[in-house]
Amino acid sequence: MSSQRHKGTLAQLLGHATQAGFQRAYEQIRLDERRYLRQVKRAHRLPIETWPDMFLLGPQVVNPIARSTISTASRMAALEGTGLGLGGFLTFIPDMGILAAITLRMLQKLSLLYGFEYRSEEENVSLWIAAATAAGVDIGRDFLEKQAVERLVPRLIELMAAKVGAEVAEKWAGRIVPVLSSAAAGAINYYFVRTWGRRAQRHFLARHLAVIGRHNFPRLANPSQGRLEPSRSPAF
Repeated sequence: MSSQRHKGTLAQLLGHATQAGFQRAYEQIRLDERRYLRQVKRAHRLPIETWPDMFLLGPQVVNPIARSTISTASRMAALEGTGLGLGGFLTFIPDMGILAAITLRMLQKLSLLYGFEYRSEEENVSLWIAAATAAGVDIGRDFLEKQAVERLVPRLIELMAAKVGAEVAEKWAGRIVPVLSSAAAGAINYYFVRTWGRRAQRHFLARHLAVIGRHNFPRLANPSQGRLEPSRSPAF
């Protein structure tokens, strides 16, 4: 009983910290889409000029880049967790804030890689719906219809925070022991970001395939050379 009460208290504290972290990230963190486009284009030799051009490449090209993005973010989270984990319980609040920033930046990258920009309010809401879905929040049509637009993102952040707080508390309870918890904190952060990233990737991939299925996109025969071939039924 005592253990369950401890986890419940920790889940609540983590939930508040996560909500604050994502709220700050929502207000302050936005990936430079044009700069990231240049980076991805150069690093992977892709013949793209805009993010929607990613639909011409298809998942066989996009998926490996997305997996690499998730892996990089997971390693960053692990390093950050290992460092702050030395402070044990005292550092979990700043840790969750940084973790939220790393996670949101990863989600923004995944959204762009699969061809979905988030410049308009509607696109921005779609990004947060993807984030909530990746967190395991059950979002139905009724929920979306009942929420005012200006309250939708804050409500999604609130639901995500509660879900994440409960999930992380199950694995983070031992972190209240300083020093010994450093490696554990790094491992938990890695697991957290990797799991969230993989869920988000599945979400964006499903949307990516749905868009390809609705439109007769030309397909790139050789992405590195930028040659187009007529669209045909994909093999994925």
